[in-house]
Amino acid sequence: MVTNTSGKKKTAIARATVTDGEGRVRINSQPVELVEPEMARLKMLEPFRIAEEEREDVDVDIDVSGGGISGQADAVRTAIARGIVQHTGDAELRDAFMEFDRSLLVNDVRQSEPKKWGGPGARARYQKSYR
Repeated sequence: MVTNTSGKKKTAIARATVTDGEGRVRINSQPVELVEPEMARLKMLEPFRIAEEEREDVDVDIDVSGGGISGQADAVRTAIARGIVQHTGDAELRDAFMEFDRSLLVNDVRQSEPKKWGGPGARARYQKSYR
């Protein structure tokens, strides 16, 4: 059985394919063990720590693009969690993910606000000086 899921965070999009296998996790065709920095790797593998026995019997292939390191890690994390839940059809696992962190199964829809005229950023204005 093959399951396709996706996860998003800011401008990062991760597409995961979950198949029956022997526990391989590949991100952009590379083993997850090669992902740097280590904090991003640990964040990506969080769903497997919550679902201890699930990792041994599924292979997860992820294509991630856009955004930065942190956004990609969050997107991958969501895609993996959704894929495992959908692949196993386990309601208890879904509840465990939701209890741990809702963003494991629900995309974070927040985006950065666009810059406007009259200032250096979205809300900040240029300072005035009268001297």
